[in-house]
Amino acid sequence: MKHSTLKLTMLAALGFTATQANALGLVALPDTGFASSAYTNCYNDGRVEPPTTADEAKGNFGSYPIAGANQPSSSKNNTCFVTKPVDITVSPVSGYTLVAYRSNTIPKTTGGTGSIGTLLDLVWRDDATSSMCIFGTQIASMTNADHDSTKSGTQYFEVNDIARGGFADSGTVNVGYTIFSTTGNTSPVYRVGRTYTSVQHRSLKYDTLANKAVNGTNYLDLPTKNSVTAAITGENSSIDATDTASTTLATQDAVVNSNWVDFTADTVYFDDDGSTNAYSGFTYIEAACDSTNPEDWVENGAIRLRQTAQEETTFKEIAIPGYAPPGATIP
Repeated sequence: MKHSTLKLTMLAALGFTATQANALGLVALPDTGFASSAYTNCYNDGRVEPPTTADEAKGNFGSYPIAGANQPSSSKNNTCFVTKPVDITVSPVSGYTLVAYRSNTIPKTTGGTGSIGTLLDLVWRDDATSSMCIFGTQIASMTNADHDSTKSGTQYFEVNDIARGGFADSGTVNVGYTIFSTTGNTSPVYRVGRTYTSVQHRSLKYDTLANKAVNGTNYLDLPTKNSVTAAITGENSSIDATDTASTTLATQDAVVNSNWVDFTADTVYFDDDGSTNAYSGFTYIEAACDSTNPEDWVENGAIRLRQTAQEETTFKEIAIPGYAPPGATIP
């Protein structure tokens, strides 16, 4: 079960290939990444810089509002997007049955006790062979709660990336997401990478729509994959709405790490840029597993929620126990 060739054989048996890239549905995420990046576009696919329409802006990683007509759907903006199952407990792929479910409170990052939200963690296993699983994750809500008691006022934790670990022996995995809420308060997945590193993205400014629509200086939609191995990379300082965002190309980088899958989104109870996306998209990772009890697969730190300082925040990470493929190691 720990050979990449076997994983690819299993994926092919279920109708997937390492080069599959459907407009609608799960897409392949190789353990070697892509030609120039560990990441691939999801909702960002087709983004134009600078954009001439709201649809071309693709939300600019959450900085620019996404109108109802521009939401991901079965007919548009749907790279990596999966048709919504009848409810969250149903697999996005037919022939899978729910075998494990965890609801985790999201703890505060600094000071005090209590939670700032809820994270769902699910596993579905294929009915035919019990050799493939789908690992699902959703921030079910971010609440009106202060995550840092060392500062005055209410500090809302902003989840810019959801990273899941334990896939080093999985070969190519298939990934995607869907959106269950219809009220416009859910973040899409902008990109997904085979990497441990969450890469900061900032708009030029976040004071006007025109500035929110374009990237800050040197910010890339798809990072390079040269040298950065840190959990978070970018400028670790907050910026005001009228500050011009600028970085170096060296920070816009994330090396391939086959053990991790990173989904870039923008989920927060109330955002400094004025948006409110208290829910994340429901993310999915299809990878090989076995018929053992998934409750034995729970690993500390298998899920990482990253705040990458998109606006008036700094770098922070919350590590949460989660399901990982059997035999996985989380460093």
